[in-house]
Formats: sequence, structure tokens, C-alpha cells
Amino acid sequence: MHSYEVEVKALLGSEKRAEEVRKAMRKADASCTLVSKNRQLNHYFDGGQLDALEKAISSQLSKDARLRFHDIAEKAKEFSVRTRRFDRLTAGEKDPSTMLGASGEVLLVVKASVGDDSSANGISRIEFEEKVSVSLDALDKMILGCGFKYQAKWSRGREEYLCKGVNVTLDKNAGYGWLAEFERVVDDENQLGTAEKQVRALMKELGVEELPQDRLERMFAFYNKHWKDYYGTEKIFHVE
Repeated sequence: MHSYEVEVKALLGSEKRAEEVRKAMRKADASCTLVSKNRQLNHYFDGGQLDALEKAISSQLSKDARLRFHDIAEKAKEFSVRTRRFDRLTAGEKDPSTMLGASGEVLLVVKASVGDDSSANGISRIEFEEKVSVSLDALDKMILGCGFKYQAKWSRGREEYLCKGVNVTLDKNAGYGWLAEFERVVDDENQLGTAEKQVRALMKELGVEELPQDRLERMFAFYNKHWKDYYGTEKIFHVE
């Protein structure tokens, strides 16, 4: 069974603004908690075909995961392939979004568009996310061997919260600065409309404005062009 996600992003910029959102979440939901904290490397790819990747990666996937991947490979008209490695942090550990060490879990991530949304940055998407047993470099090589090329490499520190039934992440991204993502994941495409209403209601209550899709696409394009200047650093750019 596929997972469908509704995800709306908000650009916070500064640590001060991120702290304001943390306080607003605790005020809105007394049970709001920090679920996890981690550092991540995310590698984005373009080009290539999912059917070729399906053959190359099948040995790394469970039977259920292979079926879900096959279904996406058959149906997806637009898709985004990514690899991710993350290290979990303790709640009190500071996170400057530095590069990771050799440890950490490795994931294969594929996001396919639902309707007219972008598979990279759209609000509603089918999501495939599966842990693999190989290193990040080895997984990247499998994907590159299927005709894909690197689009960009991203690094970030992430805090994950659950607030009023909505998954909220506060990310310190290289290039972007602090970014919030509000997400609901459902297992039925027909539930996406209700999920989006819940997400937007929480954002309104917290006083957080959506990052417009056109500006997000411009930021995404700028980073993809200049990612080598930002990956693994704390440098930030500004794009209107």
C-alpha cells in the first residue's frame, strides 16, 4: 500500500524565528513533543528510468517494498529519486548541520507527483522510503549506474515534532537557513484534501506563512546550480 503525503513548507530564516515556532507549537498543543533530532545528507538525482533502477535495487528491498516500487515505476509520470543518510542525535546535542561521520542509516527515497504537483517540491505526492543495508556511496553508485546523474547534494540538521496530529520538522538547511515543513501522511489518496486542511489550519494557528511554490522553485534551482558552494556548510543565500 502506498503512502501519500501533504507537505507545505515555510521559510523561517533565523534561529530566533525557529524558536518562536517551537514556542507556538507548545502553546497550541501541550502534548507537543520533540520526536527526534538528526543530521542528514540528502542526494538528489535526475535523468534515468525507474524500471532500470527497479532491477538494480531489487536485492536491497523486501517483497512488499519491491511491489510498491514496481507500482510507482509503472505509474509515475514525474518522479524524484533521492538517497539519504542520517545520524540520530540526543535531545540536548547541538546541531550545526555539519557533515556526518561514517555511521547512520541509509534510505532510498522516491517521490512521485499526484496530479499537477512537482515531484520534487509539490504539496501532494506518493512517497516511497525504504532503508537499505549498503552505504550511501554504494547506493549512489547503483543509481548512477542506471543512467541517473547527481542533481545536487544537500546537508541539514532536522528536529521532528508531532503537533495536533501533524508532523512538523524544523530544518537548518545549508543554503536555505531555517525551514519548517508541515506534513500529514495518509494511505488513501482520497484523504489528501482533508489532510491538507489540517496542515493549513495548524500553520494558521502558529502564524506561519507558506513559502510560495514559485519562490521555492527558484530557490531550488539556485541551490542546484551552486550546491557545491553550500553543501556541508552553514552559508545561506537569499532568492526572492
